[in-house]
Amino acid sequence: MHNRKWGVGLLVLSAMALVLAPLNMPESYSWLQHTTSESAAQGVRGAWLARLGFLVFGLTVLWLSANLLPGWHQGARWLHGFFGLMMVATAVFSTRPWLPSLPFDPLEDALHSFTASAMGFAFAAGIGVRFWQRQQSGQWPGRLLDVVAVAVSVIIPLGMMALPNWAGLSQRIMFATAYVWYASELLRAKD
Repeated sequence: MHNRKWGVGLLVLSAMALVLAPLNMPESYSWLQHTTSESAAQGVRGAWLARLGFLVFGLTVLWLSANLLPGWHQGARWLHGFFGLMMVATAVFSTRPWLPSLPFDPLEDALHSFTASAMGFAFAAGIGVRFWQRQQSGQWPGRLLDVVAVAVSVIIPLGMMALPNWAGLSQRIMFATAYVWYASELLRAKD
């Protein structure tokens, strides 16, 4: 139980870094319009805080998928471990800045896009495996949250394309859902 509390604490720490990151941005940054990735963008002063949030989130999910949740199906472990790895890579490879005057590395921007997309697919597929596992064992707790988390991870990226002025808020809802899902897995796990 002690390690699981540490896991939840690290998730909270990561979430706080992403919540506070917009306060570290230039005035032109809007948390409603600009994504969390843009708060970690190349060449932007203060981007370290969002990168730290990504790094802590990724490392925490790697840790929990490898050690903290022994009841998980092996497929869920691998998929969520891959999510964690891609989250760490997303912290390493930053997106282009929203500020047109700042130079950026297009290769790094492309790598960021790849890792962020791979992360989303791994998250949804990993939850799908957990849902299937719960269904096979007749476990009801968690299944509704599984459905909500997968729906959010699929619908919100589409919504971000359709409503780009709300992309920041939309992505933050997606991140909040992921934090809640992982924290609930930790709190519900049996020793």
